[in-house]
Amino acid sequence: MAGFKVTCRAFFMLSALHFHPFFPSTEGRSLVSHGTRFLLRRTHRVPLSIVGISTKASAATAKDVDPAKIAANLVALIGSEEEARSVDPDLAEELLSCLRFLVPRVVSRRGFESRDVKISYGIEETRQGFESPKWMAAVQDESVNNLIWWPPTSVMELARSAVEWGGDHSVIERALNSIHYPVPDIEHCIEHKCQLTRTTFGRRFVNEELNLYMAFLFETISSLAPSAGFNVSLNRYDLFHGHLFLATNTGRLGILFHAKEYPAYNKETFPFHLGYCQTGSFVAYDCSMNLRNILWLAPLPDCSNRKCSSQWLAPGALVVLDAQPGGIIFEDLVGQWVQDVRTIYEDDFGDVIFDVNYLNVANSASENKIFLC
Repeated sequence: MAGFKVTCRAFFMLSALHFHPFFPSTEGRSLVSHGTRFLLRRTHRVPLSIVGISTKASAATAKDVDPAKIAANLVALIGSEEEARSVDPDLAEELLSCLRFLVPRVVSRRGFESRDVKISYGIEETRQGFESPKWMAAVQDESVNNLIWWPPTSVMELARSAVEWGGDHSVIERALNSIHYPVPDIEHCIEHKCQLTRTTFGRRFVNEELNLYMAFLFETISSLAPSAGFNVSLNRYDLFHGHLFLATNTGRLGILFHAKEYPAYNKETFPFHLGYCQTGSFVAYDCSMNLRNILWLAPLPDCSNRKCSSQWLAPGALVVLDAQPGGIIFEDLVGQWVQDVRTIYEDDFGDVIFDVNYLNVANSASENKIFLC
């Protein structure tokens, strides 16, 4: 992935764009039409990640810590039994102290059997009948947990292929259809001159079950966030996007979600202008910013013999990365110039393939709210 490390501040930091062969370049767009959505090396998507509002020195820089190594250890810790044991015990303890699991953590053991868990939401108990779940009612039982631990077949197959092919981007790209879906005007974006997504169109997976599952993840985060101590709304100021990546070394499929995307301007608590897309925001800047980074990891297949077996080394996981000052997430993973907004850079976890956007269009089916840009 081309790029260079950002070492200077905000609005003087135009840098290498991330280009993907199946999306056209947005190079040349004016800053006015693009809002503050500069596409930087360290994060091609999150505007908060380019706002140079921290005056504190980076702890990571002071200790010469590589955030990518910390991210790799974090993924390993919730990976296979062997991977978890490879993490230094003191580091593991520090990391675990900053993780808030939205579904219970399952301690991995070798030899999870391949399974096709049948989840019922009052619909036919079959994978072919999987629909956008009515998880508001189902959250009381284990159905949501099971869908995180052991997703639908299409998600498991994509996760298996990604690892089997060594994190090859084309595995994900081939799963997309060729249709370009225009990004809709949601919550007065056009009126406010806000281009919310990297491109003016999005794509979707050929298999609709994959699109449904992406929507399910957003809806589940919003539903379960209060159990981790904060609230998340599915709107263009709060949670509407994540970054799909293939993890370094393993190719494990994951998404790093960023909530609290556009905090409202407030001369006392958040006296910073984020551009057109911030206009009209009602998202308060408060201690919940510590919890804005949410990580989903797909189940990890057993591909130890080059060809993946039918067994799985680890179930899926959904976890909030608590970036409270003083903790290892804040000190070693939060970007140097974005400590005040707690942004963790998605490319520290691996190769970023595209952004997964959930655009909450009224009266649209959940799968039609997904735009891959």
